[in-house]
Amino acid sequence: MSKFDLKATYRGYIACLNKQAWTNLGQFVHDDVRHNGKPLGLDGYRAMLEADYEQIPDLHFNIQLLIADPPNIACRLRFDVTPKGSFLDLPINGQKVTFCENAFYLFHNKKICEVWSVIDKAAIEAQLG
Repeated sequence: MSKFDLKATYRGYIACLNKQAWTNLGQFVHDDVRHNGKPLGLDGYRAMLEADYEQIPDLHFNIQLLIADPPNIACRLRFDVTPKGSFLDLPINGQKVTFCENAFYLFHNKKICEVWSVIDKAAIEAQLG
């Protein structure tokens, strides 16, 4: 996959998430996907995302930085959200917070097969003070 194709596929994946088009998730995510080293499979990955939207109804993925080095993608995602209760063990309880996630993806056969994700929890903690 070229850098251009990989970026286009990733942007399609983000659009899928933002539309919550779960029936299309398999177009972008491998059946045996792993998240932070944990094997989830497509169904587990979908359940994780659905739980995220349940906890954060206004969840929207905003790409700030996108770098492609096939077969890898590195992305900095920005979120301006209002979690319903606690989030990352922090008592958010309906307060609007802004934070970023640094995510790295490995693609195999044009689909995401591995995701490594780090959320800037310190940025959220600073907003709660």
